[in-house]
Order: sequence, then structure tokens, then C-alpha cells
Amino acid sequence: MAKLTRESLMTLEAYARERDAFRARVIAHKQRRKLELGPNVTLQFEDELTMRYQVQEMLRAERIFEEAGIEEELEAYNPLVPDGRNFKATMMIEYPDPDERARQLEQLIGIEDRVWLQVEGCPKVWAIADEDLDRETPEKTSSVHFLRFELDDPMVEGLKRGAPLSIGIDHPRYRASTVAPVETRDALVEDLA
Repeated sequence: MAKLTRESLMTLEAYARERDAFRARVIAHKQRRKLELGPNVTLQFEDELTMRYQVQEMLRAERIFEEAGIEEELEAYNPLVPDGRNFKATMMIEYPDPDERARQLEQLIGIEDRVWLQVEGCPKVWAIADEDLDRETPEKTSSVHFLRFELDDPMVEGLKRGAPLSIGIDHPRYRASTVAPVETRDALVEDLA
């Protein structure tokens, strides 16, 4: 999968003109790449388009137009673009009530390391979490984590042939698993070389 480059971005002026249509396109695209794991965890699988949208929004919000600032944003978000041999996801732990969220984040330390995926007929692959920085303290985990799932040849081949993809969490305080809908699996297969 192609990485983000300066040339793949719109200028601030062009983005202002195209933003509504681009945003609608990205929202529809993200729906195919979203997976709920139980009532409180969502995985949003990222790709070049979702990260390009994030960069465009950051540039817009911060009014960044100088080359150095643009390069900083590209360096921050390019690691979240899959490279053709993996899936990358943003994991969000969501509890609407702030007090409940605080209690749960204390109980869910290490949850980011207990997320897995499995292509039918292959072993589980455990997430590699938060490679950019540690997002948990001894007291609590973060409500957002960044995950990478590395795939081997049999997994890639199985997915391309239509093998089911299961995804889950195996944490002592939070267990959930699901088989990805065909539409989601097919969207993720597009990330594979």
C-alpha cells in the first residue's frame, strides 16, 4: 500500500472546496473497515485513505501549509498505513459515563496486548500495540491504542481465497470475539499486496 506523500495531499484551499465530498467518501469507506468487539471496544482498520483524511484534517485545523509542518504530519500518520503484509487499526475503548470509563480503564490494563485475529485454518496473530509510545500507566490504560497485526503467506492467501476472519480480545476483564462480516474482510483484503 502506498504511503502518504506531499503530492497525495490537497492544498488547504483545494481541501476547503472538496472537504464535504471527501469527508462523506471517507465516512462511507470507514464503515466497511469498522468492527465492534463487545459493547465497549471498536477497531477502526486504517489505510491510506483514512490516514490521508486525518492528515488533511490536521493541516486544516492547525492551518499548516509550510513544508516542515506537513512533513511532521506525514511522519506521524504514515506508520498507521498498512504495508501490504499487515493490518493496522485504531482501538477505541468506549464507555459513555466518565466515572465508569475511569473505573474500567483501571481494570483493563494490558488489553491492547490481548487483541488477536485469526484467519480460518491458521494460528491466532496477537496485536503489536502502541509502537509509537506507551499509552498506559501502572494505574490505567488509555482509551485509544494503535495496533498492528502481521500476517504470513498462508494467512494472506487464505484471506484472498475468502477464508473467514475472526477477531477478538482475550483479557481477564474483557472477552469478546466475532467473525468479520464479508464486507469488512473484503475491505481489509484490499490492504494486502
